[in-house]
Parts: sequence; structure tokens; C-alpha cells
Amino acid sequence: MSLFDQQRQTQYPHGCLSVNNLIILSRADPIICGHSTETRNLAEAALRLGIQNVHIVSYPLDILASSGLPLKPEHSVEDYSTGITVDRPAPVGDYKVLDGRLGVAISGHVINLLAQLPGKTAVMDLYLVPHGQMVMQAVASACRSGIADAPVTIGEAVGSDITNVVSNALATGQSGAAALVIQNYLDHDYPVAVSAFTRDLIISSGVKVDNVLGTNFTQKLSERVRVSYPAIDTSAYLSPTISEAEQAAILARRGLVRDGYVLFLSRLTKAKGVEDLIYAYRASELHGRIPLVICGSGPDEAFFREVAMSDTSILFYNDIGDLDKLALMSGCHAYCLPSKPRVEFTETFGIAIAEAMLSGGIGPVITTRTGGIPEATGDYCLYHKAGDVTDLVACLNKVAHMPDHARACMSQQARNYACRFDREKILKNLLEESVVPTAA
Repeated sequence: MSLFDQQRQTQYPHGCLSVNNLIILSRADPIICGHSTETRNLAEAALRLGIQNVHIVSYPLDILASSGLPLKPEHSVEDYSTGITVDRPAPVGDYKVLDGRLGVAISGHVINLLAQLPGKTAVMDLYLVPHGQMVMQAVASACRSGIADAPVTIGEAVGSDITNVVSNALATGQSGAAALVIQNYLDHDYPVAVSAFTRDLIISSGVKVDNVLGTNFTQKLSERVRVSYPAIDTSAYLSPTISEAEQAAILARRGLVRDGYVLFLSRLTKAKGVEDLIYAYRASELHGRIPLVICGSGPDEAFFREVAMSDTSILFYNDIGDLDKLALMSGCHAYCLPSKPRVEFTETFGIAIAEAMLSGGIGPVITTRTGGIPEATGDYCLYHKAGDVTDLVACLNKVAHMPDHARACMSQQARNYACRFDREKILKNLLEESVVPTAA
């Protein structure tokens, strides 16, 4: 056992701790991504639970602007609460370093934080690639060099870690890359997955790597990985920050009225089923009665606009801020996210679905049983077969004929279920007995 590992075992013999500091490494706002929202929620929850120093370590804004990632409008990004520091270290090195300049900067910054922050620290990363590697490199360097004591590390595997990186590595014969990701995951004190579906995917990936390389990942993953659902700010939906008048004004600016539109709000990628929704809406009884509102941005936005063929009943908006999202979700006739599995992405939870359920909107959620979605819905929704446009048409028509009381009942049941994803509950469970800070 290395000195690094001995130090950890001595400090945290029972796998639990009281922490003064939380460092979260992720793709944070202004990126449009459920896990950037989760980062904000975990940070805010940490403050409310009494953790003294909360740092989010992410990427420089100019790097994000040139990345091609979908971004929120700058004016729509709310400030973090006082006590949360967002660090965006600049790349280290010049043009001769072809890759890794940001990784060096971010890992180095984590070392600086570990050296400076008093008391015990937990470090959490969302997205193993590359954040898990950045974190574990920083922790190993800080501890082995004597710069800082070992923090507790939490690695959260999200969908694209497995359905994109590991799966692609295995499919192309790059099993070593898959092994690198899985071992890094296991190097964390607490490897967690965003759903039971994701956990099963991770373990099945371990089986495949074991078969190729003779490793023992399957047993280790089965024993250690546990589920921690994404953290959501339920208070924003249960005690909304906008009045009915403000909601009406937000909708009116977009030519909408409460209960007068079908809503899609998520990233605009083919795996989200937007094309299917456009075709199904056109074939449904709702077409011509109320508009279909497609909100978000992403790599396939231009393609979906072409599919819509300038249909005036289909509206696109790519400038949705947090207040707009709340107003749109709680006011829609139905929220539809017809996600379907694709090689590049499979929905491993469905944060936007849970948020739509929490909004307590007028209409039900329409979605599929793809991946981890049923864990987000609790089945308090209308399902259609993924990729089946005819089945989706039937769901839309069912909503068109549902009595108001039936829609309200399903909406309330969905909201009650989704309360289990409250950010403070999630963080408490994640840190177990660690939520009460110790004296510095």
C-alpha cells in the first residue's frame, strides 16, 4: 500500500468524514447541460448544510465560447450565492503543448486549493473524462509530495462517460483507453453512478474489458459503485420565484399563453427524439390548435429547423434562461422528451424530465422508457415506444382528450415523486455522515 493510500485509510477508516470544504470539478454554467445545473445545486446545498468553503473549478469563458458546446445566454446565468467561488484557471503552457494545457492548469489549481483550505476537504468530479483524471492526478501529487492531506474523492459517472467514451473505446479496439477510465473511476473513494441503469452499464463495460485484458474490474465495480441521483433544486419549482403575472408576461413575450403549447426543452440532439416529435405533432390532433415549442440548442438545431420546414405552428427558442425554463415548464399543455438510444448517447437519467415533473405544470410528461428515464419518472407519465412516431402520435392525442382533473392528478403524482431528488437530500446521502463540518 502506498503512502498516499495509507494516509487515506488512517484519516477516513470508516469511509465517512466531516468536511469543511467541498471542491467540485465539472463543466459548469454557462454550459447547457443537466450536470452543470447539478453542479450549481450541489454547491448551493453544501452552503445550506454548513460546509464553509465551496469551490467550483471549471473552464475559462473564452474556451467555452469557442468550444462548440451549447451555452446559455450570458445575461440569463444567475449569480452563485455568496460563499461559492467559481475558479476558471487559464491554460498552462504555449502552442508546443498540443493537448492537456487546461488539464495541467485545472489539476494544479486543485492542488493549490487543497494546500490553502483549512480542515477536511471533499473533492467531487462530474464526468470522469477528463475531470476524474484531473482530480486524481492532483490528489496524488498533493499527497505524495506532502503539500496537503488526502481529501475524500467522489467520482460521478454520467451517461457519456460510458455510452460515449468507454463504449467507443471498446468498439474501436482501444480497450486500454476503456481500462484507463474504469481504473480512474475506481481510484476515487466513492465511485457513484447517476442511476441504476448507468451502474449496470458501467459493470457490463467492466465485463467487456475483463474479457479482453484479463482485469478484475467487474467484481470491483459491483462491490463499490453505488447510485446517487442528480441533485435538483426542488425549491425553485415547489416555491417558484415568479408570480402568475410574471409567468404570463414571460410567455406573452414569446407569443404563448398558459396551457396553450406543447413543450420540448432540452439539448437539440438526435438522441433526444426531436425529429420524431416534429413528425408526431404534425400528425396529431394538437397540430393547428396549439403550437409545438422547441427550446434549447445543440449540434442538430439547424437539422431540426429544416425538418420543421418553416411550419408556423413549430417555434424554436435557443435563448432560454432559468426563469424562462420555469415559466415554460409549469405552463405547458404537455412536456415531451421522446429520447431514444443511439450509439453516441443514451439517456441515463433525465434531469430535464424530473424538472418538468417538479414544475407542477398543467400537463403530463410524455417520454420513453429509454435508459434511466423510468428512474426519473417513477412511471408517473405517458410512455411511448422509443423511435415509434405512431405511438407518440397516440400519446399526444391522448393528452388532447384528457380531462383537466386527470392531467392535474398525473401532474401532482409526478411532482410528489420527483421531490426525492432534492439537492440537500442527495448531498446528505452522498456524504453520509459527513455533512456536519468540523472546526478548522
